[in-house]
Amino acid sequence: MAKLNELSATELLTKIKQGETTPSEILDACLARIDAIDTQLHAFTTLERASAIKAAKEITSRISQKKKVGPLMGLPLAVKDCISVKSSQTACGSKMLEGYKPPYDATVIEKLVRQANAVVIGRTNMDEFAMGSSTESSHFGPTYNPWNLKCVPGGSSGGSGASVASSEVPIAIGSDTGGSIRCPAAYCGISGMKATYGRVSRYGLVAYANSLEQIGPMAKTVEDCALLLSIMAGHDPRDSTAAKVPVPDYTKGLGEDLSGLVVGVPKEFYGGGLKPEVGNAVKAGYKVLEQLGAEIHEVSLPHIEYALPTYYLIAMSECSSNLARFDGLRYGFRNDEEKMNVIESYSKTRREGFGPEVRRRIILGTYALSAGFYEMFYIKALKVRTLIKNDFLKALETCNLLVGPTMPSGAFEIGSKINDPLQMYLEDVLTVPINLAGVPSLSVPCGFDATGMPIGMQIMGRYYDEATVLKAGYAFQQKTTFHQQKPPV
Repeated sequence: MAKLNELSATELLTKIKQGETTPSEILDACLARIDAIDTQLHAFTTLERASAIKAAKEITSRISQKKKVGPLMGLPLAVKDCISVKSSQTACGSKMLEGYKPPYDATVIEKLVRQANAVVIGRTNMDEFAMGSSTESSHFGPTYNPWNLKCVPGGSSGGSGASVASSEVPIAIGSDTGGSIRCPAAYCGISGMKATYGRVSRYGLVAYANSLEQIGPMAKTVEDCALLLSIMAGHDPRDSTAAKVPVPDYTKGLGEDLSGLVVGVPKEFYGGGLKPEVGNAVKAGYKVLEQLGAEIHEVSLPHIEYALPTYYLIAMSECSSNLARFDGLRYGFRNDEEKMNVIESYSKTRREGFGPEVRRRIILGTYALSAGFYEMFYIKALKVRTLIKNDFLKALETCNLLVGPTMPSGAFEIGSKINDPLQMYLEDVLTVPINLAGVPSLSVPCGFDATGMPIGMQIMGRYYDEATVLKAGYAFQQKTTFHQQKPPV
């Protein structure tokens, strides 16, 4: 019989409603699991043990008194370290913000925690300021993959991915700038979704690249992702990028027939660099969708070959602008050496407060935005971004969904690429096009490679049509068991 911490969010909610368990018992099981294994994984940077226990007890008491509680009914929630939670350290995996505690909640925290009554169990590890694909650039040290402790969990939301995959928590949230939810979802064998840009409020997310990033759910199953997204999504007047588009209950469309659904397979997703075993697993995955009634067609996204340099030019330029605020004068880390003028203090603070990957991206972004290079690099990247977006729009005129690999390979070994930035950036080749286009994408486990590491398949959809994406992912999981496999740790 499965332990409480091993059950999905949907299964746990059913047990709570039937009186078979309580939020306090579920939290205790999750804390016991974290105490037992997180010294190996390092998925968490901060545990909110005392406040979580208090919140779970209060919700348990309200349930026993038959008082109204939110739809998440005290389920433990892991929160990526770049999403603001009031009075909880939000360090973004960086020395620059170590010890910083926001005076306010992000909108997603207000919705998931204050209104839906999830319980924040802790903050999860991440690549510094969300810059990376392996969670190795964190100031607090790397996170390890529960399928193989020698391998990375993906990034930048690696802590959230590892915590869900190892059953430390049933649900987590991360942020996705160029694949930072879908990459760890693929590497850790869980489900993770980046919704349409603007579907979820970014208020309270520490900015890295404003025009690309999106907060999203990570969970054991697509059904749990649908539940979380139904609560998280919606317009927010505090976020100018949040769309005024009605939010359906995504759980209601799950289980519907896929007959007549047209699924496109972009031929460019199967180019050089893709491991054959990944390609074969994903092909078997969309064959399952075909068996469920979907029509499979090959499509082309001709400008995808330019996606990687386009993404990094835009992301680094926006990073240069956003991270200028961390100067050591207002908040965050400061070099306090005496006899320094403002410029010296500013320079030494940023050199010591930021890690090498963040410094690299700031420098490259500043260069791309500088006089003489702005039009040559940044403006040209914006034009190519439009071409990539139009490729997706054209393909999705005739197709309801697009399907392809999430990552070109299974998780790689820790240390194997951290000193080779170009090789690390190439890991994002299949995820960054989706962020440039702004369409929704869901990663689901679809197999394992020769070393036993999970393989992810991403399902992409039309703007604001997360319902169809989730419906297809749910149908796939009803016919497969990849999401039910448990890692050795």
